[in-house]
Amino acid sequence: MTKRPVRPVIRLRGVRHNNLKNFDLDLPLRRLIVITGLSGSGKSSLAFDTLFAEGQRRYLETFSPYARQFFDRMDRPQVDRIDGIPPAIALEQRNTVRTTRSTVGTMTELCDHMKVLWPRLAQLHCRRCGRPVRKDSPQLIWETLAAAGHVSSREFPEALVTFDLPLSEKVSLAESLALISKQGYQRLLLNGDIARLDELLPRLEQKPPAALTVLQDRLKLTANNRARLAEAAEHAYHFGKGRLAIHLPDGAGRSACRGAHFFSSHFHCATCDIEYREPTPALFSFNHPIGACPACRGFGRIITIDYHAALPDRSRTLLLDMSGLPRPALSTRIPAVSPRHGCGCAVGYTARAWRSGRGPIGAQTFAG
Repeated sequence: MTKRPVRPVIRLRGVRHNNLKNFDLDLPLRRLIVITGLSGSGKSSLAFDTLFAEGQRRYLETFSPYARQFFDRMDRPQVDRIDGIPPAIALEQRNTVRTTRSTVGTMTELCDHMKVLWPRLAQLHCRRCGRPVRKDSPQLIWETLAAAGHVSSREFPEALVTFDLPLSEKVSLAESLALISKQGYQRLLLNGDIARLDELLPRLEQKPPAALTVLQDRLKLTANNRARLAEAAEHAYHFGKGRLAIHLPDGAGRSACRGAHFFSSHFHCATCDIEYREPTPALFSFNHPIGACPACRGFGRIITIDYHAALPDRSRTLLLDMSGLPRPALSTRIPAVSPRHGCGCAVGYTARAWRSGRGPIGAQTFAG
């Protein structure tokens, strides 16, 4: 004869906390247990002061003495013995204060946890091109080029690593080129062609560009040049304010081709040149000015006047309300005021009374 498996239980012996009268009780684990009774019968004493207090006390004993000093510990319950109790969590009833901004998430404090989680899980896509917006590290640049099939062991023509340097109105073009030369750069990329600095001044003076495309490095995208590409990207990010471009060779073997991959070390779409805000918890909070809807300010509703409902029939005269019945107050005031402004008493809401070319006086004077 096989023995029936013993179900795990919480054994309470000699429970006499508060008004509990020294009783024994076995509570099955992994079951929903409801404690009912009259007011003052000891429901809270059994659930919170006995079960939760002992479960919390035993759980905190597993922490180090240094960590235990930061927790509020409950008193040991008045009981002879408790066996089989796991760590406990208590959800107490609270009288929450409801406001116009209260939701289920704010009252249960779920919003506080979710707005910390969402910035870490959020993936922003550019509103123009739809591509994911991310910070492109040198490692990620190499992985992107490899995934696109631009990295190979074969001898490809050299790719170009460049960055843009905006020109300042306070510094002349010749001085800007001299400063670039002092940094060790000798070549620029102009209209897809590589040119030396000393040859560009006459060409650039005719039509000065808004920015100069400085050539950081020329290298072949092979596995042996991975560290060299990372170093070139770091320098290009430094002088290019966190932005760079990699120009890939075309099928004819020309290095300075028109196809280029743009990268950015900031939260910025390098392809569309659009800056985005860093995802922060405030951005996901409707109670914060940054994350609140600009229309409703986080309230979830907008209070406005529906003029179509207030004035359903705009062909009515000013002496009659929209239901067609005369209004006593206006019946005495409009005939006295109307002649002063050159309009009759029967001016409708949609009519325009013109006097000496001054415009719709009737509509302006009696709007509403």
